[in-house]
Amino acid sequence: MTADVLPLTWLYAPGDRPDVVGKALGSGADVVLIDLEDAVAPDRKEYARSATADRLGEPQPVPVHVRVNALDGPWVEGDLKALSGLPGVSGLRLPKVTSPREVVRVAELTGPARAEADGGGVALHALLESALGVERAFAIACAHPALRGIALGEADLRADLGVREDRGLDWSRSRVVAAARAAGLPAPVQSVYPDVRDLEGLAASCTHGRALGFLGRAAIHPRQLPVIERAYLPTPKEIVEAEQIAKAATATAGAQALPDGRFIDAAVVAVAHRTLTLARRRR
Repeated sequence: MTADVLPLTWLYAPGDRPDVVGKALGSGADVVLIDLEDAVAPDRKEYARSATADRLGEPQPVPVHVRVNALDGPWVEGDLKALSGLPGVSGLRLPKVTSPREVVRVAELTGPARAEADGGGVALHALLESALGVERAFAIACAHPALRGIALGEADLRADLGVREDRGLDWSRSRVVAAARAAGLPAPVQSVYPDVRDLEGLAASCTHGRALGFLGRAAIHPRQLPVIERAYLPTPKEIVEAEQIAKAATATAGAQALPDGRFIDAAVVAVAHRTLTLARRRR
């Protein structure tokens, strides 16, 4: 995947299963997410950290993010010390973030180690998994320059809110999408779909997520990856329309009406260019 192609698929793998991590790295996922938190039992935390650090001591074939342990728990400082300066770590995902202070604290702990290696802090991504986290979404998104993205953790959020139907999460989803864009961050990645056998349900859920403004999705099984990619790629019709808009914008600056009656301005042109960037994945 080249730098100008946007990532759409993010695959989780448990940190205490090096064999599964190895398969994930060869799965075709755009980004691999090694999980040290929910997927790892307490008596396996130290091993998971050590195995992950060993794996990420050298650059990897795809970007790798690591979800560290709870920020208020006993393992997180060890995770940050072991991982933040490694060349194979492209980002750290921070679970259950509820305040900007938590992001700042992690940025201060991880920045110096990474600065020695490449002049900057490791990229941080905050997961909002509670009502409080969602309420503070914009403040968290603006907490520190090292923060490169926010996303929802829907399983915990669903439990916190007492939501029984999926549509009950739509307000929170839209809130996080708006907060990310208002803070100048990329569109959030959609949370995992927990039923790995229900590929039709996954496709429908991705279509809904795309309509809400998400871009791409986290997965928990490789079989979900092609479904996510298809759902988030532009259709042939969308590509043709984007090419028409981009061509018209190149020929004539400013707002204008196309021959078929469609009005385009700078915002429409920006969407067209993003569509064409995604379309490169089809070639």
